[in-house]
Amino acid sequence: MNYGPEPGPVIDYVRGTAWLIVRGNHDHSIGFNEDPRCSSRFREMAEATRRYTDSVLSFSQKHFLRNLPLNAETRRSGTRFYLCHAIPSDPLFGYCEADSRRWLREVENIDADVVLVGHTHVPAIRSLGSCTIVNPGSLGQPKTANSEACYAVWEDGCVELKSFPYNVQKTTSKIRAMPLPVRLREELCTVLETGNVGDSGKDGRLRP
Repeated sequence: MNYGPEPGPVIDYVRGTAWLIVRGNHDHSIGFNEDPRCSSRFREMAEATRRYTDSVLSFSQKHFLRNLPLNAETRRSGTRFYLCHAIPSDPLFGYCEADSRRWLREVENIDADVVLVGHTHVPAIRSLGSCTIVNPGSLGQPKTANSEACYAVWEDGCVELKSFPYNVQKTTSKIRAMPLPVRLREELCTVLETGNVGDSGKDGRLRP
């Protein structure tokens, strides 16, 4: 919950629509007024938008973010799901790419068929034994060199990664009206428009 021009309506929509939600690093940051621990490339952007988000949210909305669980479990048609924002051992801040060997340790004690994660903003599916790790990507702040909104669908025992185009220009016009430094507004727009903000570090990757 950060970076965007209308955090309040987003929270209200999610609160009234979604039935299973877990807390991410930006939800935690806003709810508890703490550092979201972003990479150096995003730190200034995250802090500026955090101050904006904090200024426009109500106590009730912050209370909602503060009380979201760090993980959740559910079962659908015999399939066991485990959800967290980042990784099971560090659900708020642990950064682990889909091909990392660390996932072997992360899922070995998780009693689930599917582990749903996010944080990297990069869609991925990986099978490790009887466990499938699914990252649906993101609906904003893409890290895929593509402006489309990403999501995943689980149906009849199969998962599929999907994406769809949306009116990015409508969102960027609202970002350009936010009370932020011009440079940061343009960087936020660049990420939405291209999925790339440039100057991302030695490994060329973007971390939220």
